[in-house]
This record gives sequence, C-alpha cells and structure tokens, in this order.
Amino acid sequence: MTIKDTPEEWEVRATETPFRGKKTSVRTDDVVMPDGSVVTRDYQVHPGSVAVLALDETGQVLVIRQYRHPVREKLWEIPAGLLDVPGENPLHAAQRELYEEAHVKAEDWRVLTDVYTSPGGCDEAVRVFLARGLSEAEGERFAAEDEESDMELTRVPVAELARGVLAGDLHNSCLVVGVLSLVAAQAGDGLDALRPAEATWPARPFEV
Repeated sequence: MTIKDTPEEWEVRATETPFRGKKTSVRTDDVVMPDGSVVTRDYQVHPGSVAVLALDETGQVLVIRQYRHPVREKLWEIPAGLLDVPGENPLHAAQRELYEEAHVKAEDWRVLTDVYTSPGGCDEAVRVFLARGLSEAEGERFAAEDEESDMELTRVPVAELARGVLAGDLHNSCLVVGVLSLVAAQAGDGLDALRPAEATWPARPFEV
C-alpha cells in the first residue's frame, strides 16, 4: 500500500456561510457519510499561507517572536503570511514575506514541505519554503504595524530549535514542521534533493 494522501470529495447536500471575515470565513456543510447519513460540518475557509525557513551559512535559522492573541502567548515563528490574491504564486508571496518581516532576500529557494494546519476544522494549506543564500534586502524597511510593530528578530541554530520543539517550548506549527522537516532532509537525501521552488501545489494551484 502506498502511503500518500489522495483527493476525495463526499457529497454535500447543502452549504451556507454564516460568517464572513476580512480574510477568512466559516462554512457549514451537510455532508453525506458512507452509510448514507447526513452530518453537519463547520469549518474555516482560508486563502492559504506560505512560510519561510531561512537558513544562513552558519546553520542558523531566522526566527521572529510575535504576540498571538488567540493563544495569549508570544511565539517564536518563521516568517509567514497569507496568499493575499487567489492563484498567487506562493514563491512570490514567500519572497514578499521574508522581505517584509525580516528585510532579507535569498538566492536559493526550495519547497521544504506542504501541510494542512488543522484539517479537521480548517482548509488552510501552507507551503513551507527553504531559503538559502541570505543577504540584507535593498531599499527601505517595510513599515510594521499592529502586532508586527512589537516583533523581535534573531537567528538560532537548527539544533537548538529542534530541541525546543521536542521539549515542548516551541509551538508555532510552521516553525515546528519546518524545523523538523529540515532536520529530516539533512539526515536523508540532502537539501539539494528537495522539490524546486515552483513545484506544483494541488491544494492551492497557481500560475508560474
């Protein structure tokens, strides 16, 4: 048996959107189960996101610390952001987020992993990129506002981040998935064997 996620769509008898927010909404579907029964499923509809694990030549990862109101914590994270435009090229979005949040650019981009953050209650799909060949971006820094105005920025060795994840000290999903995927890639076929930056992404199709 091949261990691989596969597309499948069960019949939806009825659907409505009881809430629409600025970037996301909540949808209620009546879904037909395999035994013929119909159940109601509520879930968040999300445009999708990108995240960037930026690795420098010394083996350190660029991380930011930001307040997250829903969990009432300041979390260490990797740069990330929404796909603001339907069909937006995720690589372009990732390059934008790295510039805006860290004022950094990268020469080498790979797809590190793709993940659904909470598929039981949200359709958010995230593409996590590996960025290498880092340097300071040109031009003025992006004007931070709201939570980002209090954001901290530093670089931390990969091994230290991995220990923090396993110790239960680091909780941001993109950081956790990105760091552990990086460690797995380094121990496996190597970083150059990762998918190219423009690899297809069925969860959020885009034009190259």
